[in-house]
Amino acid sequence: MVRLYAVLATVVLAIGLGAMWLLTRGAGSDDQFAQCRSSQIAGGTAAIGGPFELINGEGQTVTDADVITEPTLVYFGYTFCPDVCPFDMSRNAEAVDILAGRGQSVTPLFISIDPDRDTPEVVADYAFNMGGKTIALTGSAEQVKAASQAYKTYYKAHDKSDEYYLVDHSTFTYLMTPETGFLEFFNRNDSAEQMADKVGCFLDKL
Repeated sequence: MVRLYAVLATVVLAIGLGAMWLLTRGAGSDDQFAQCRSSQIAGGTAAIGGPFELINGEGQTVTDADVITEPTLVYFGYTFCPDVCPFDMSRNAEAVDILAGRGQSVTPLFISIDPDRDTPEVVADYAFNMGGKTIALTGSAEQVKAASQAYKTYYKAHDKSDEYYLVDHSTFTYLMTPETGFLEFFNRNDSAEQMADKVGCFLDKL
């Protein structure tokens, strides 16, 4: 009897491990990117992203279709940010450079959540200083809010009576493609090399 219980326990464990493998590796799934994903989004991947209209560094109105023309790392921040945004955007640009060295092309995209100070001229300078293929966008308060809501990001400015006010905001970076939309998000703990590896996994399966 003891041996029977042991056999049954082994079978149950094997079934459990098999189920876990299916869930984590995406076997039998219709998701072509299942093996690349390291995060889950409430509501599914379609919950992140969507159409937006913003303003580029030349003062021209552009849409998501105009700027997300290849795999793109989308980040919401502001140019006056003293430490978080520069670190994150530099990390994103470094990941893009690593991918370029591997023959994979990705664009870093910065969307300002501080339209009062981030004029088209300011974001143009910001993109230039970031170098490479960086695109930086701003817009009216309404345009920025709509884009932020589409990407489920958060921001809240401190007292604007102080010209040096700060803006609290989420710090996720989103991997988007024109064909599939949202693929993955990255947090501040991901290094440039880790990002490049994860992004490369997705790009290999496009």
